[in-house]
Amino acid sequence: MRTTRQLVVAALATSAVATPVIESRQAGGSIDCALIPSPFPSWSQYPVQSSLPDPFLPLKYTTTDNAAGSSTFAKDIMAGKGQGRVKTPEEWYKCRQPEILQLLQEYQYGYYPDHSQEKVEATRSGNTVNIAVTAGGKTGKFRATLSLPSGASASKPAPVVINIGGMQNAPYLNAGIAVVGFDYTSVAADSNSKTGAFWDLYKGRDIGVLTAWAWGFHRTLDALNMTVREIDPDRVGVTGCSRLGKGALAAGLFDKRITLTMPMSSGVQGMGPYRYHGLSGQDETLENSKQGAGWWSNSKLGTFVNHHENLPFDAHTIAAAIAPRALVIDQGTGDQFTDSKGTAIVAYPGAKVVYDWLGVGDKIGMSVRSGGHCDMSGFSSILPFVQKVFFGTATTKNYNDLGTYKSPMTTAFPWATAVPKL
Repeated sequence: MRTTRQLVVAALATSAVATPVIESRQAGGSIDCALIPSPFPSWSQYPVQSSLPDPFLPLKYTTTDNAAGSSTFAKDIMAGKGQGRVKTPEEWYKCRQPEILQLLQEYQYGYYPDHSQEKVEATRSGNTVNIAVTAGGKTGKFRATLSLPSGASASKPAPVVINIGGMQNAPYLNAGIAVVGFDYTSVAADSNSKTGAFWDLYKGRDIGVLTAWAWGFHRTLDALNMTVREIDPDRVGVTGCSRLGKGALAAGLFDKRITLTMPMSSGVQGMGPYRYHGLSGQDETLENSKQGAGWWSNSKLGTFVNHHENLPFDAHTIAAAIAPRALVIDQGTGDQFTDSKGTAIVAYPGAKVVYDWLGVGDKIGMSVRSGGHCDMSGFSSILPFVQKVFFGTATTKNYNDLGTYKSPMTTAFPWATAVPKL
């Protein structure tokens, strides 16, 4: 039986995409936000930071013109001694988080399109959802495929995990979680060809394919909310593995409707650190990722090639900007490609410092398992965490256990010893 329901989405009010932060100085205890530098500094205006940059330090106070002749400026800001650091969670959410979202678009992802200028239309036929997005007189089309768990209905909607590239469906369906996939190549090809629904609308813009795939997740969610009443719009996960895990991370970053972000074996430009890149795997770096797949990111990231330690962010910054929403990261110790160890002992604990400080330390988890790159067992490994987020189900599995990697590399984030006191 064919069922069709068509609606239009004109705006995404809950979008997490950043807007410029304006410096305000008001009396009465109001929050002052540091002005974002305009234009954004080039790589040469940032100091070399061999350890993870301090996530509490605004860009305004990170550039070398703050050194005032000090020979220890870089060492000081890496140790959490920079001036103007964020002092409270309120300041984080009002000032620093929006700044991070904007700097990540400037330096890595490219600027996310203005969704208020888009019209989304969706039709459902059985388990297929057809999606059309129109902007500027152009239309891009793609489709998603739906698998519902037993018992899901409009009166009892199920949480959903949207994936690209495939996942382990059965355990999730058996747990009462819907699974939706869309063809990421029809949204944006994994190449420099600029083909697919996203580029039908936005060809010519300096935007990375990871952002295009993130856009695909978001427009799929729009379509599900319009046509699939058996799905709960307030319990939504996104996932993918390897380069698709990078895309899933971007999807979670740029849309506050995403309840849980689940990057799997994601590597550099995902949860793999730019610094400490050679701790395991094939040593995936900024340089070789830009050379091999430069289309994943915008052109500005390429200006940091051979200068990755000048980047004012790293993987932990991306993760921290997702808080207070949930994030679970999966890596296999036998992954021959991505830096699983660096993800587990550097990027994850660096991000968890921020989650803990914000009072949501239980919303971030690390799954370290045996097995290789994109091993499907990773989806079973993170399922208890997913069930905790979606259903409030208690789990005995410790998602702060780094397994055979043992302990965090605390020397990678010395600023953690100077976390702002609340």
